[in-house]
Amino acid sequence: MLGTFQFHRVLPVIALSCLAGIASAQSFRVQCPTSTVTHPSAPDTEPPYTAPTYTGASTNYTTGKTGPVNGAIKCQQISGGDGYATMGDGTQTYMFSFGPLSGLTDIANGLPGTEVPSVFNTLLPTGTYLVPGDPAATGLVFNGAVGLAMDIPNLVTIYDISEIGTTVTVVANAPLGVRVGDQVTIAGAGAGYNGTFTVTAATAVNPFFAANLAFRYTATTTGLAEITESTTATAALAARIDGHVDPRPILDVGVMNGNIPAPLMAIDEDDEFFLTLTNVGMIMRPDLFEQHTVHFHGYPNASAFYDGVPDASVAINIGGSFTYYYLAPDAGTYFWHCHITPPEHLQMGMVGQLYVRPRQNRVPSTTTLGTALLTQQGDLRTACRRPGDGATPAVTTTPDLLCSNSVPAVATTATGGGMYAYNDGDGSTSYDVEYPLQIHGFDPNFHFVGMTFNPEGFTDMKDKYFLLNGRSYPDTVTAGPLQTVAADGTNHFSQPLPSVINITAGQRALLRISDLDVTEYQTLASLGIPMTVIGYNAKLLRDQAGNNLYYTTNSITLAGGESLDVILDATGYTAGQVFYLYTPNLDHLSNDAENFGGLMTEVRIN
Repeated sequence: MLGTFQFHRVLPVIALSCLAGIASAQSFRVQCPTSTVTHPSAPDTEPPYTAPTYTGASTNYTTGKTGPVNGAIKCQQISGGDGYATMGDGTQTYMFSFGPLSGLTDIANGLPGTEVPSVFNTLLPTGTYLVPGDPAATGLVFNGAVGLAMDIPNLVTIYDISEIGTTVTVVANAPLGVRVGDQVTIAGAGAGYNGTFTVTAATAVNPFFAANLAFRYTATTTGLAEITESTTATAALAARIDGHVDPRPILDVGVMNGNIPAPLMAIDEDDEFFLTLTNVGMIMRPDLFEQHTVHFHGYPNASAFYDGVPDASVAINIGGSFTYYYLAPDAGTYFWHCHITPPEHLQMGMVGQLYVRPRQNRVPSTTTLGTALLTQQGDLRTACRRPGDGATPAVTTTPDLLCSNSVPAVATTATGGGMYAYNDGDGSTSYDVEYPLQIHGFDPNFHFVGMTFNPEGFTDMKDKYFLLNGRSYPDTVTAGPLQTVAADGTNHFSQPLPSVINITAGQRALLRISDLDVTEYQTLASLGIPMTVIGYNAKLLRDQAGNNLYYTTNSITLAGGESLDVILDATGYTAGQVFYLYTPNLDHLSNDAENFGGLMTEVRIN
């Protein structure tokens, strides 16, 4: 992978020998490639799933690549810093927090901020500027990467230029930084050489300088004489998007712009996901030189380098950026958080939700889901085999105890074309609308101490505010983003995600519920419209024999670090009915002993 696109700010391997690798001496950067080995192009839509991309063991993402391209490239940029949130009783609470630096409009509308490259790499129109608090401040509609800018044109002098056949080799006096496919302009070298050409080789062995100072292209004429030690010849690249950013808009938008929960992320199985974390610092705590990381909790990362645990990966300093890379392997509901001093940073609000949509969403309506799931068993990364499952080649070994999306025991005629929580093969996890619900609680005393330069009392930490998507009732059912005036005097969308659940009568809603409490267990009850639990900790509830283990209940309980996938079925209900999703723990139904607020929202049948 590294040979196909450049991971800027990836540290030398020697840095990993330290107790915690530190991404130091950095500057802001961002990354969203338009081409990789797995995804040679970057389509704006997910291609239909017809066969696995990889059917053999692979160590370098080229061996075993025999099938069609699946999934796409997705990108997102977030800031690590601080901010404020407003509780249901009007209390403003200080947070350590992540904020959006891409997908600003989508996040303000309660959607994931994950974008395809054609959107992420969009520049602001000339004469349009982001200001502190955007998009709350001006209402500007923009989903591209904040700060992304054209890099300055690069020009170098040429030491030697020569031609063999129609292949021209250019040896420069300094690196030009070309890539295969770039357009390079040669000037001052005389007729035949002068012009704009497409680079065919980014490096070239030559008798003069190192290979990285030379490149090649194909000329339109032949018989050109070699020119050595030219005093006039130059090679130039035009301004282009290559990860260069203007730090001013990043600071304008990122500082004091924390969200609770952190920006929502959503990707599809087989996607390559590039997530850039930029540490903008904490204005209210200038004494803290806090590093930040992103840890996908429970997510099957292929490499610890991108896992966000600083002991085995890297931590991002203030003023630095780092791009994490993920290949989405398994559908389900996950969550993510900062892994620097986790009890403190989680308590202070650095928690967010991530979900991975299944391949089954891309199965054509003409294909049965059971047939598509059998086809998926050819992908060794995600196969969940058992003897007699009908997939080829047949297996006789004991099933993988860690997988849960085996072929269903009872075949159905259900076909694709819908939305599903998992690759179930029988359509049993289908839904019409989905709602991410992140449970979180915090201790207001701990947050106050965290803002006032006093020692934090970890042993006395006790959650007293209980939140769904960063809000307590009745704010949970308030449409649109909630605004908070931060210390910079501007409004910020601090809590963009409402948690009211709207279901059309006769349809099904998928609730993606996660709990990132530090000190409490949380229970949610639903009276009048039962919950069907279909997944736990991003695993389909199915045994190795293919039997569904879903269960129907009116109450679920989660500990910090757990997730559940729940279906609410509105079949048999009528428009206008309202039900409540709430905690039966009475002390969690209020904000710090007040008589309102707490962990509750509404289920509305439309």
